Amino acid sequence: MQIHTRAFNLDDADFSSELDPLLQRIYQSRGINNQLALDRQLSCLPAPSLLFGMTEAVERLITALQQDQQIVIVGDFDADGATSSALMMLALRAMGFQRLEFLVPNRFDYGYGLTPEIVDLATQYKPQLIVTVDNGISSIEGVAHAADLNIDVIVTDHHLPGKTLPEAWAIINPNQPGCVFPSKNLAGVGVAFYLLSGLRKTLRDIGWFTDNGMEEPNMAAWLDLVALGTVADVVPLDQVNRALVHQGLMRIRSGRCRPGIQALLRIAGKNPKRLVATDLGFAIGPRLNAAGRLDDISLGIQCLLTDDLNEAMQTAESLDQLNKDRRSIEQSMQQEAMMELDKLTLDSERLPSALCLFRPDWHQGVVGLVASRLKEKHHRPVVAFARADDGSLKGSSRSIPGLHIRDAMDAVATQNPGLISKFGGHAMAAGLTLEEKNLALFVEAFQAHVEKVLNPEDLNAKIITDGNLLSDQISMYTAENLREAGPWGQQFPEPCFEGIFLINQQRVVGENHLKLVLSHPSAPEVSIDAIYFNMDIECWPNNQVQQARCVYRLDINEFRGQQKLQLLVQHMMPVSGD
Repeated sequence: MQIHTRAFNLDDADFSSELDPLLQRIYQSRGINNQLALDRQLSCLPAPSLLFGMTEAVERLITALQQDQQIVIVGDFDADGATSSALMMLALRAMGFQRLEFLVPNRFDYGYGLTPEIVDLATQYKPQLIVTVDNGISSIEGVAHAADLNIDVIVTDHHLPGKTLPEAWAIINPNQPGCVFPSKNLAGVGVAFYLLSGLRKTLRDIGWFTDNGMEEPNMAAWLDLVALGTVADVVPLDQVNRALVHQGLMRIRSGRCRPGIQALLRIAGKNPKRLVATDLGFAIGPRLNAAGRLDDISLGIQCLLTDDLNEAMQTAESLDQLNKDRRSIEQSMQQEAMMELDKLTLDSERLPSALCLFRPDWHQGVVGLVASRLKEKHHRPVVAFARADDGSLKGSSRSIPGLHIRDAMDAVATQNPGLISKFGGHAMAAGLTLEEKNLALFVEAFQAHVEKVLNPEDLNAKIITDGNLLSDQISMYTAENLREAGPWGQQFPEPCFEGIFLINQQRVVGENHLKLVLSHPSAPEVSIDAIYFNMDIECWPNNQVQQARCVYRLDINEFRGQQKLQLLVQHMMPVSGD
């Protein structure tokens, strides 16, 4: 494990003199060089009209509204898809749309996206218009099938497009060719929010709300959903996404959020008034995702749609139980995966540059989580496969810096025609389908591609820190400052620091967590609480070690209404006392 410090150069920065010097350093090391880039107000957001296809999509929705046409929203089966579907249903209803249904394909029966089979399923509602959310950019056949049935399709998506686009009525996707929208990092729910914002503006301009005696909806009312979907989908937090997430968090903290989000927070034991972005990603997102992984994401959408807190609590409890089941399945699969990796190590004395694992009895809804855990542990691209009901293999992949995993799949597919049935995704995560007979060939081709793209240094895990803190900076004041300076997340990482500490106490809590009392060498009389989650059990606890080099984040631990500073240790190594 290598530890590096982020580079910064405040000579190139233009911040307010009132901004804390530590924050100036942290922001500059993340590519922010001026005060304007720190704006998190909605007024800083680019206009919806900058999205290619906005005019066509809005006009088609207005036609559907004026003619009282049936619309079916087709979503994806994860937290981004759930929040996108709920947002679309709630906002369209508030604008006067009457005939709305949502449909999310069961991942085990239909797979991903607007397939011809999903279009056929949607025909039970006799729609004149289908609107996809968080999917559709690769649904060439599904959109064509809808056209054959005289059903128009508006695609809203954020995934990277392939060489051919579907022939939809309109496509809203910042990553499509010709789109000048400045942020390419919107989540699916962010794209849906922008389409709805554009629609609301046009309806206002044509006098729809006043002519019909309706109250014009406030789009900010649904920013709690936008924040949740954006964080849960782990998209990069550029300025646009930071503003959306920040404003959503502010609404949740003030109690102005959906009953379903209130219920999920209560189930997770989170205080809404102290909510931060990581709580959305690690406490709420997994409970929504569990429904899509093990059962049907419609349960999560219903939780977000209901206006009744009691109903929301009942649904949240069901989601919580699904998440517990998911954890149990995942732990079992992780153990089996580690056994497979042990075999690989014995056979070749070292792990290959890319890991591909398959067991016939693995759960296809959980393989992505297994791939993620293995990637974190071994710092290698990972593809984990499960067998689908039709006999094909469903793979979920996770990558490391230096390898664009979706482009890697594209390269393998191009060089080996017919090897991969279909694929899609992002830079760091992708999904694919192939026939089981092609697995060995895929493993060989994928590993060869990774060997070509990555060098051995790329396979060494690195921890990037924000350097040292002085003893008087390790304080509640700094912790609160950092907490409010976010939201932190993907490609805008929460600040972490490194330093040598004296170990005053250490003991194991739970199965593999280390509870510590530390002190800074320059102030040994001041005790600092710390906890090291999922410690390296081969190294800790070790009562012979009196000093350690720690990589840590500043945290505020709240217990029975009392708040206290705590270090969240991410990495720890013994230091000689000489």
